[in-house]
Amino acid sequence: MSTAWLFWGLVFSSIGFGYFLYGKKQASAVPLVCGIALMLYPYFISNTWATIGIGVVLMAIPYFVRL
Repeated sequence: MSTAWLFWGLVFSSIGFGYFLYGKKQASAVPLVCGIALMLYPYFISNTWATIGIGVVLMAIPYFVRL
């Protein structure tokens, strides 16, 4: 565990919380699920670069997938 991993985990979890609230308020499943995933995945990924890569992909999904 490094400081960078903790920082990026906090950043992506905070963004995930925002996505979760937005998805809940708008009753939209894609941001809701991506928000939950962004909040939870840093607990399971310990590599800093993998954390950043997965976080960026999960943040981009609601932009490209509109249901």
